[in-house]
Amino acid sequence: MRTAYTDLDIKITIDDTIFYVLQIVFEHFKRPMPRHSHGNNSYELHYIPHGHGSVNIDDTVYDVTPNTLYMTGPHVEHEQLPAKEDPMSEYCIYFKLQSSPASGKRSRSATASLFEKTHFWYGQDSQSIYPVLTQLFQELEHQYTGYRLQVEALLQQCIVKIVRNYENKKESEAHFQPSNLVDSKYLIIEESFLYDYEILTLDILSKRLGLGNRQTERCLKEYYGKTFLQKKTEARMSMAKIYLSDPSLTISEIANRLNYSSVEHFAYAFKQYYKTSASEYRKRKLK
Repeated sequence: MRTAYTDLDIKITIDDTIFYVLQIVFEHFKRPMPRHSHGNNSYELHYIPHGHGSVNIDDTVYDVTPNTLYMTGPHVEHEQLPAKEDPMSEYCIYFKLQSSPASGKRSRSATASLFEKTHFWYGQDSQSIYPVLTQLFQELEHQYTGYRLQVEALLQQCIVKIVRNYENKKESEAHFQPSNLVDSKYLIIEESFLYDYEILTLDILSKRLGLGNRQTERCLKEYYGKTFLQKKTEARMSMAKIYLSDPSLTISEIANRLNYSSVEHFAYAFKQYYKTSASEYRKRKLK
């Protein structure tokens, strides 16, 4: 049995390296695979989920058992010999690598560089690559909406898992950069109004942002089209509706939770905002 997806137009970019995926195959071997090799910049993933056999790599024979993973790179000669009593099955993915034209003289990523430099690797998979491969074939078979994005993401996972097998849990030297300062400020604003609306003041928010009060007001107006007071009222009134839907809370308790100075102050603010009283809103909500 052989399932093959060929002539694929799939390419994945990892930093400055383009991985072209030319062929994806699942095969249950009934006969030996004769000695062969691949050309420059060509790599082949071989993963054995079931069965037994052996593989001859450059005249060295390796046993193949379930969960064996081996990679063959450019000009590495290999032949596969399935066991007669329990012939192996194999997932195989054929990659061709190319440096991105935009890379210039930038240093290669650890992931792409290690993948490219490792022309042969053999061992037991330690990164749970099997579920990724089975899902990959499901996506290719059914082709549901968005399957191309899923296929590309799964192939990228395969590449990362291959490299992690090579490295055996070595820590990465590349890390996420701090977020954009402007975007971080907006996150601070949104988190503040979401979680601290009861006690939030313009002074508190300005200190969190590292801005003056006038700068904070200008920032709120430019990005949200609202003043600090409008944003705070919006947050409190939104929570007020949630509290009023809970019959175990009195209106006086709700006013206190929302940090209003009195129940009358809360009742006035609610009616101004929603054009109905808190008690009327509660009656309608709890009918």
